[in-house]
Amino acid sequence: MQAPGSGLGTLMRHLLELLDGDVEKIYRAASLDYRPRFTPVMRALRDHGPLSIKEIAAYARVTHSAASQTVTAMKRKRLVSVATGRDARARTITMSRRAKRLLPRLEMMWIETNAAAKALNEELPMPLDPILRCAIDALERRSFAERIREQGSNKVAPPKAESRRTSRDV
Repeated sequence: MQAPGSGLGTLMRHLLELLDGDVEKIYRAASLDYRPRFTPVMRALRDHGPLSIKEIAAYARVTHSAASQTVTAMKRKRLVSVATGRDARARTITMSRRAKRLLPRLEMMWIETNAAAKALNEELPMPLDPILRCAIDALERRSFAERIREQGSNKVAPPKAESRRTSRDV
């Protein structure tokens, strides 16, 4: 049941909880100790090899902080290793042998998840994917903070450069 006055953010968070919660249940049912937020990092490392947190954040379109938190969680689950990069401040993230062994099973699950998402899109009066892409593009052109200020609230601080990206977990 939807609460009265549920705003866009509340609806988006609830949708994400429904999607990610069920995907996580499927991973658990398959005896995989894996979270949906790990997928963009796994794909980045699969496609590009070792990367810095900054590169992972750019690939996944999340903040550096969100990427760093996800990598830390993945390290605890022995899915990645972290080494000091050429610059002592940078860290290089590499997929672990354990993650490489899991990758074929994960890729099969990603195919099934994408098929389920396609089926969901077909059930809706209009597919979510293009709407979400359009919304992201619009917000990357002009941030939500700017849009709020346009509505008359002069007390909203201008966004920092990185705050235009989503801070949602990877």
